[in-house]
Amino acid sequence: MEAQGMARVFELRTYTTNEGKLPALLNRFGGGETELFEKHGMRGIGYWIPSESPRSENTLVYLLAHESREAARASWQAFGADPDWATMRDASQVDGRLVSNVEAMFLHPTDFSPVQ
Repeated sequence: MEAQGMARVFELRTYTTNEGKLPALLNRFGGGETELFEKHGMRGIGYWIPSESPRSENTLVYLLAHESREAARASWQAFGADPDWATMRDASQVDGRLVSNVEAMFLHPTDFSPVQ
């Protein structure tokens, strides 16, 4: 049974990179992107790379917490409009686009989930 009354939601995101671009994506995340998430109200819960090939070579998976779906929408909109994001994104892509595909899924914790 899901906890329907809970407002907080989680967003699971999976980024698939273009060939050879995972290190550059990790540098961008570690070099300030996660701080921009926090600045815009998105709390990073964890960031992972798959442990087995071939996805370990081109995939980043991460989990964000938002106060609500509406808050998530507003946060992503503000993040996308942030000039610091535009500068960071453009600088990281001088040698070509890093990400070829983004998958996002919103999750609500069950009432027995240790993470609420």
